[in-house]
Amino acid sequence: MNRFQQRRTISWVRVLVVAGTLIFSEFQTVLASDHLDTPTVIADPAADIGDIFAWTSSDGKRLNLVMDIVAHQFSDRLQYVFHVDSGERFGKTTATTLIVCRFDAANTVECWVGNADYVHGDASNTVGIEGKNRRFRVFAGLRDDPFFNNVKGTRAAYNVAGAALQHGTTTDAAGCPQFDEATSRSILDTWRHTDGGLATNLLAGWKSSALVLSIDLDVVNSGGKLLAVWGAVHKLPRVKAWPKEGTKGRIPAIPRLGEPIERTARPLIKNGLVGGPLAPDAISNQRKESYNRVGRTGWAQFSTYIEQTLGLYDGFDGKCGNQWLSDPNAKGPVRYQTLAKILADDRLWVNSKSSVCTQFLAVEFTEFKTPGALSGDCGGRTPNYPAPNIFRSLLTNGTTTGVDDGLRGDDKVHSTTDFPFLAAP
Repeated sequence: MNRFQQRRTISWVRVLVVAGTLIFSEFQTVLASDHLDTPTVIADPAADIGDIFAWTSSDGKRLNLVMDIVAHQFSDRLQYVFHVDSGERFGKTTATTLIVCRFDAANTVECWVGNADYVHGDASNTVGIEGKNRRFRVFAGLRDDPFFNNVKGTRAAYNVAGAALQHGTTTDAAGCPQFDEATSRSILDTWRHTDGGLATNLLAGWKSSALVLSIDLDVVNSGGKLLAVWGAVHKLPRVKAWPKEGTKGRIPAIPRLGEPIERTARPLIKNGLVGGPLAPDAISNQRKESYNRVGRTGWAQFSTYIEQTLGLYDGFDGKCGNQWLSDPNAKGPVRYQTLAKILADDRLWVNSKSSVCTQFLAVEFTEFKTPGALSGDCGGRTPNYPAPNIFRSLLTNGTTTGVDDGLRGDDKVHSTTDFPFLAAP
């Protein structure tokens, strides 16, 4: 297959594994259509965000950020953007630091970190380059993709679920399938194997373009100690001339953003929950295109779609109502309302007061156990968190373990301390 076909395939693989859609072969489905990202993003792999990672440094002084892109080179027609919101309470932020990077045709990068710092140069060496005011460091180049999955096992598991739904398995009023014990056991066991044997990682050795930054915390936490991170890709707006550096070394003004065409933070949300695993392509694509483009004030509208989809995941273990934060006494989709609202606010939450980062969703777990308390873990997402397996478990049995695809990590070792963090391609 050519490079464009490979990129399309890798984009589909991400959706299949993380989202849990009922897909059984690359271009052949049962009960569901092939859910990739939106047509706009698929048409340009350089605009396709694979994952966003955010965590604090081990010395407690910096925020580390990674955005990996499906294409093997960044585009000179796009802007790559991190939003770092900050506040004192989970779900409530009062300030935002905008981090904007763009590239020329030679892949030279130009980045702004709010109004605090700026850099322009070749950031492809693994040591990266520092901003003029030394408030951040940036790397941009090919690295190993830390995402891992057993796609064949996942396809086979959803095949079991799809066959059961085709042959009479019903759903309750909240949309949760009533799988019997044997079917549930088969789904979960099949998920952990590849062709009946040990689980294998389909993405072993896959490389992607990585934009990596390490930023002084006091640049991004003006609103409070809790940080909420999300990434986006925008079209590069037409300008008469690019900003130039001031006469005394002053940094140029941060550029305005062009039309948004892609956004993401937590894995799973858009392609799996918002798009809807059973929705026709036309409906799914419309939802996701809107999701990519809507401003923050409009994010809450997508909680309705997420509620409708959470029931499917809740049923995989044969028990409805034990999903994380679900209301087991609720008879309709309201059962999943609390979790749907949290996921619709799609940001990675980081406790910047902690330099210990071991638990995906640590900030959220603490908030719903002891409202207002500060987690002892930074949360966020490092390249080594088994985030897809944690999500599978939370959406199925309400815990962080027990539902997985048989894999525990990537085939390469990534660092949380040594810049640029991701392993060499």
